[in-house]
Amino acid sequence: MKIELNPDAEIVKTVKEGLQQTGGYCPCRRERTPETKCMCKEFRDQIADADYEGFCHCMLYYKRK
Repeated sequence: MKIELNPDAEIVKTVKEGLQQTGGYCPCRRERTPETKCMCKEFRDQIADADYEGFCHCMLYYKRK
């Protein structure tokens, strides 16, 4: 398993700017809870799933098997 940044530099830049504006919370979500703090719970759960390969909700990170 490997976690890497999205190869699209523009997406990475946009999401990182959003993270700075929200104090590290997912800029794609309205809620500001521990579950939406980057790396969000949804993606941590996807990382734990051995069969999952793909992007996190914001498309900042990509998990490879």
